[in-house]
Amino acid sequence: MKDKNHVITRRDFIRGTIGATIGASIFGFKWPEAEAKELRSSLVTIVRNKNAMDSSKDVDSAIVKKMLEQALIKVTGRKNPKDAWLSLVKPDDMIGLVPTDHLNPTHEEVVEAVKSSLMDAGIPRKRITPAQGGPDGPRECTALIALPALKAHWLTGIGTVLKDYIMFSGSPSQYHKSNSAKLGEIWNLPFVKGKTKLVLVDALYPLCDKGPQPDPRYKWAYNGLIAGTDPVAVETVCLKIITEKRKAIRGEPWPLSPPPICVEAADKVYGLGTSNMGEIKIEHYGWDKDLLL
Repeated sequence: MKDKNHVITRRDFIRGTIGATIGASIFGFKWPEAEAKELRSSLVTIVRNKNAMDSSKDVDSAIVKKMLEQALIKVTGRKNPKDAWLSLVKPDDMIGLVPTDHLNPTHEEVVEAVKSSLMDAGIPRKRITPAQGGPDGPRECTALIALPALKAHWLTGIGTVLKDYIMFSGSPSQYHKSNSAKLGEIWNLPFVKGKTKLVLVDALYPLCDKGPQPDPRYKWAYNGLIAGTDPVAVETVCLKIITEKRKAIRGEPWPLSPPPICVEAADKVYGLGTSNMGEIKIEHYGWDKDLLL
């Protein structure tokens, strides 16, 4: 019999079937076939501009807005930013923005670029609201835009997309057990599920080591935005960038600790998207130095 405090490792994921090993013995349930992952685009778009930040790490708001709108057009396949937004949200939606506010916070310039671009597309300002905090944050929203910053995390391995909604759970400490493997569960809560229309990662100045205090030695100017509609695909690409940056720093593999098993669980257990790099189409635009992919 396994110890009830058994810590899940990635080996648990690849030993036997996911449903039997993970769903039954660790999570206590098997995810119903009816809840299989929704059909989502596995396209992840990366837009970079070496001038998005200057040497003092000040962000150029105009460049960031152009990067955002280029990403929107590429993600949606529409001809202009207005059509791109209106393929994702409606003018009568209550749109909740969910930036990161700790460890490596989302740049305010990114949040403001999203607000401005939404309003340019005809979304009333009163229909755009912060959706942070506890479970009440997303309840009144009909659409969510996840705006995390790219970072590693001392409790989850990677603390970017999936962790962005942890406060919606009302009990974030519970989701740090078992190496945070159940983060994907939060995205399937009734007042969250299906509301996320876009994931836009602030990858201007990422953090590749975990904290709990940000160490400036492990921050670097990537000067990018990473966007997609499949949260797991976006997180998988973010994980690849973090992993490759850590390898470049050490000159050898430098695994994240704890292992970021929440990413594969979000796919295999919670059906939120794909964590298989072979199934993800990555399109990159702009500055390509040290792309790390």
